[in-house]
Amino acid sequence: MPNIVACFKWVIDEAYIRKSASGALDFSAVDYKISDYDRNAIEEAARLKGLHGGSVTVLTAGAPETAKGVKDALSRGADQAFFANDASFNQLESSQTAAILGEIIRSRIPYDLIICGEGSSDQYAQQVGPRLAENLGIPCISYVQKLTIGEDGRIMVERRVEEGVEVVEAPLPVLVTVSPEINTPRIPGVKDTLMASKKPVVTIKKEEMQAVGAARLQTIGMTATRMERNCEIFAATPEGIARFVEALQKKGVIS
Repeated sequence: MPNIVACFKWVIDEAYIRKSASGALDFSAVDYKISDYDRNAIEEAARLKGLHGGSVTVLTAGAPETAKGVKDALSRGADQAFFANDASFNQLESSQTAAILGEIIRSRIPYDLIICGEGSSDQYAQQVGPRLAENLGIPCISYVQKLTIGEDGRIMVERRVEEGVEVVEAPLPVLVTVSPEINTPRIPGVKDTLMASKKPVVTIKKEEMQAVGAARLQTIGMTATRMERNCEIFAATPEGIARFVEALQKKGVIS
């Protein structure tokens, strides 16, 4: 019966981001959600618990308002949550997040399997999972789209690679990062949400942990994409096609 840890991030819901006239991004009316890929991680942890028993612990680091995300995660089948909570944790960089999660897991959470999303749906750096595995000194298997736990205490996974699908086997404990193909996350019902309020949440303050190192990656700017269209119509004739090709060559689209 494995002890499973599912890590997640509380992120801005991109559907609420607006673009100002100057091209800057407007975050004044945004809402938040569990990162899309992390919902797959939590769902996979709950699915494996249903098959093999054991426990599911969800883990996150964030500002106090992330408490709403903790409740959402608990409503998705987890048994308990650990929440590293500080106002300064609202803009953590991947190396900082991995260090915080690693310290909490190492000192407080028994684990056999750790599941992360392949990347967060805001930064999508794809660094937290591999860095966390390195911090804990355990194997990491990334881009997993199918996961099976054998009776011998080993996992077998299928992972997406450029050439196709690779099958990998590893002993527990291990960390995997999962892709969206692995499952379809559940939509919690009213009963699930009510039960989530009764599940234990361990809140860990910044003062209880080692000092968080400086960020190794800094975001110096963010702007909305721009698209310009040239409305030029070409006739469906040999001459029109020749003009179309010539226009593409002038734009550098083709050589």
